Amino acid sequence: MSTFENVSICDSPLSCLDDSKLIYTPFYCEENIYKLCETVKSEQIDQLKNCYAVFISNQHEHIPLWGQKVGRQTEEFLVIWDYHVIMIHLENNTSRVYDFDSVLPFPVSGKHYFDLVLRHCRIKDTYQYQFRVINAEDYLQTFASDRSRMKDNDGNYLKPPPAYECIRTENETNNLNKFISMETQHFQVGEIMSWNQMKQLFVTSQ
Repeated sequence: MSTFENVSICDSPLSCLDDSKLIYTPFYCEENIYKLCETVKSEQIDQLKNCYAVFISNQHEHIPLWGQKVGRQTEEFLVIWDYHVIMIHLENNTSRVYDFDSVLPFPVSGKHYFDLVLRHCRIKDTYQYQFRVINAEDYLQTFASDRSRMKDNDGNYLKPPPAYECIRTENETNNLNKFISMETQHFQVGEIMSWNQMKQLFVTSQ
């Protein structure tokens, strides 16, 4: 039995979420989390204030995450992503992580996620994690993507896109790269945090 199989599912304060009924498209994590936040808003709006969309990346757009479904079991399901997006629910000093692409339960405790997926101590300084943490309501109001990042030079999709229309706002058609970037001078949505800051906020308070 692997380390990941020993982890039990957490009670979810978001009773509206049944992962078998949620909208999910492989390789479109930013949109999956957008749709997840949208579901919370429509079905359990009182909990939206406790939800955060979290972009994980760094200046090199090269981050190792363990426990990913597309990874190999012999390598502890390790994948090197350019970025990844999850949702964290935080209430009464207890955090739950919702990651559609993880082999861990949905949801899983913040402690298990940080210990098993974000293995800070096992990676070089060059590839340390950075996080853009956005309140779910702000994410729903600001995020937009034309999915061009998932197209090759000929305009063909690298992976099948979601069936619904591209997500847009009144003023934006595509700002995905700004969310992935960990600079704040020109894009100030959310807060940029280090691994230590994230763990202090979402794990050590428990």
